[in-house]
Amino acid sequence: MTAIPANAASLARLAAAHPDATIVAGATDVGLWITKQMRTLPKIIHVHNARELHEIEETADTLSIGAAATYAEAEEAMRKLDPDVGEALRRLGSTQVRASGTVGGNIANGSPIGDTPPMLIALGANLVLRHGDSERSLPIEDFFIAYGKQDRKPGELVWRVDVPKLKSGEAFRAYKISKRFDQDISAVMAGFKFALAGRRVSSARLAFGGLAATPKRAANAEAALAGASLGDEKSWEAAIAALAEDFAPISDMRASAAYRLDVAQALLRKALIELSVNSSAETRVIGIREKAA
Repeated sequence: MTAIPANAASLARLAAAHPDATIVAGATDVGLWITKQMRTLPKIIHVHNARELHEIEETADTLSIGAAATYAEAEEAMRKLDPDVGEALRRLGSTQVRASGTVGGNIANGSPIGDTPPMLIALGANLVLRHGDSERSLPIEDFFIAYGKQDRKPGELVWRVDVPKLKSGEAFRAYKISKRFDQDISAVMAGFKFALAGRRVSSARLAFGGLAATPKRAANAEAALAGASLGDEKSWEAAIAALAEDFAPISDMRASAAYRLDVAQALLRKALIELSVNSSAETRVIGIREKAA
């Protein structure tokens, strides 16, 4: 069975009626199951014709992105959240991948190395899921339970992600570390949101991909960073060291466990340095390249 429902309501009902079906959006992931793993998929439901799921709506406080919105469709709006979000999306695959891959698919597949979940977790996004005619919402960080396991029951669809915009006094940073600068899978992906009270960090949301079986917040580092002064690097050390308590990375073909932890700690220090001098150009390859030009 292969079905392409004509609208969102039909899609939700069909998925609920066939909970064993494979949901396909851009096929940048599922397509490889067929071409590389030679898997047979008896039931496929394609979401492309559900135009409602491509919608991107903006209010004064929130950006809402339909799950079937491609990266290309969502990039302009997401870039407005913060320039670092835009830079991360620019490096997400190729132009062709961004034209077909979807924001919802990057979340739904539960990959521990997806590029968008750490940023969305740091920003405090909520995920909306739909089963038939019923919807529910949860913090996106709670969607990822364990490797290969998400808080999504059979027949339930990732429907929309609601992303709060940054408020006054908040700062955001995102970094992607990979073997190649462009079109490569992340070894470490980091998203940080800081709430600042003058020159002090009143609170922080620190999220990483590539350091655990799921995209995950660094709870111990967040707690240690509260009250740290941007003018006193010694006050950052406890938070940087606490990342070793938050994560026990593994080694694989992309990076060793030791490298991943070293990079995570360096990225948190880098973010704090950038905030302390109120400039990112001196710590960014892209900034150096632009200066040279």
